[in-house]
Amino acid sequence: MAALARCRHGLGVLPLLATLLSILPLAHGRRALGESLFTAQSVEASRFIVLGRPVGDDDWTLLVLEQLAPAPSCWTARPDGLVDPSLNRFNFTGICNRYIDSNGYSLRAGSQDLATSHHLRLVRVGSELRLYATGETLPVELPVGRGSVPLRDRNGFVELRLEPGWTLQRRVYQGRGLSHLYFANLEGLPALLARVRPLPAAGPGAAFGDPARGRLTGPPGLSGPSLAGLPDRTQVAVPGRPIPLQVIPFRE
Repeated sequence: MAALARCRHGLGVLPLLATLLSILPLAHGRRALGESLFTAQSVEASRFIVLGRPVGDDDWTLLVLEQLAPAPSCWTARPDGLVDPSLNRFNFTGICNRYIDSNGYSLRAGSQDLATSHHLRLVRVGSELRLYATGETLPVELPVGRGSVPLRDRNGFVELRLEPGWTLQRRVYQGRGLSHLYFANLEGLPALLARVRPLPAAGPGAAFGDPARGRLTGPPGLSGPSLAGLPDRTQVAVPGRPIPLQVIPFRE
């Protein structure tokens, strides 16, 4: 009887194991489905404009306008190079769409939705306003767009042109387009990061660049006078004749 009980116990374990093994692939499939919950589709670029809006003395916010109906115009180019958000002067319901924060737009690289891990930020550099993709896991910021700032006017917005490879796309869920836009690139993050990472260090014997000063310096780890102040006395060796040597004065 004891042997029969052990046999029955063992037979009861086998179906349980089979059930667990069958559930694991389904759970993995559900996780994979969640990772690609949203897809994307192209939009008609001429109906959209990407803008930087001045806030306060030196801050900027990003917004996107969409023209739904032919008229009236949701934005108007000004003679000074800025953009007038003319939708503010009429009831734009059914005529214009506004995407004003992370609820309305996010980032997408390849097939990866980056809404929860990365964000967009605007930075003014001289007379240029630049749009970057940034995130805690990114070693560098990815350039997404830029625009010219002819002057700062609280009522004048700066039009931003997207960098090559970046487009606006609409977020799609189960075949239905949503009121959410992607700043999207068909390439994945590794490929995009590879383009903006600094070049690897040069091999032994090569000159070392000092990008902060725009001149040559000695190899890292060596002390002594800078090579930048030395005159160029490169000599060509001639058989049978001595080679003049560079004399570096000693300084304490």
